[in-house]
Amino acid sequence: MNNTLRRPSVSMTVLASALTGIALFGAAKAHAQAAPAPAPTPEHTFATKVSVYSEYEYRGISQTSEKPALQLNLDYSHSSGFYLGTFLTNVKWLKDSAKAGGFKTNADIEWDIFGGFKFELVKDVTMDIGYLRYEYPSSGAFNPKPNTDEVYVGLSGGPFSAKYSYSTSTLFGFAGSKGSTFTELNWAQEVLPKFTMNAQVARQTIKKNNDFSYTVYKIGGTYDLGDGWALGGYYKDTNAKKASYTVLGKDWSKGRLVAFVSKSF
Repeated sequence: MNNTLRRPSVSMTVLASALTGIALFGAAKAHAQAAPAPAPTPEHTFATKVSVYSEYEYRGISQTSEKPALQLNLDYSHSSGFYLGTFLTNVKWLKDSAKAGGFKTNADIEWDIFGGFKFELVKDVTMDIGYLRYEYPSSGAFNPKPNTDEVYVGLSGGPFSAKYSYSTSTLFGFAGSKGSTFTELNWAQEVLPKFTMNAQVARQTIKKNNDFSYTVYKIGGTYDLGDGWALGGYYKDTNAKKASYTVLGKDWSKGRLVAFVSKSF
């Protein structure tokens, strides 16, 4: 008896290989047909966000004297990287500053207008160059006026971003402060599903007003509630001189928790 395993004939081998190839090709084709094509980037994008904050603070300094703020963001972006936007919020620091200075003002709104261009500088690194105007309607009683113009440049990659802002006018009413700067380093990372932690270390310099320059620190988190809703909070603090930012008995620079809820459309 011959115990040698019988080898298939050449024709049988060729037929089996052909059938296997056809099966694999058919499976690959079916998979390719099932995979959805990536969605094209829209040429024009419009976004709206309404937010309520327990307090409006900017660069570590209270803008509403520890009072709540209602805010509106309207943004437009083009697929080329060009963008425009505006921001509205109530403020209280102008009325408090006027009262402390012995005069009155009706200025209680901040209206920002900004625009710029974002592009990929190198792989996975985005550069952002733009202009920002802070407008305070009805603030004519102030001299210098608080209206401010800034240009900025930023870099972002992965969870980190950095931004440098330079004032091309006096900064928020500080005399002789043209050329003031704000340098910031930011971190944001999703650490749990729908929960993102963020932090900031930044330095505000106010030209010819060194007693008002300071460093700011922030850490907090945001939870995505779905359907455009978000809930979050953070702790902010500064090393600003208390005497420089205490107005009507309130220190606008002190450490404080800030909470918010927002809805995006």
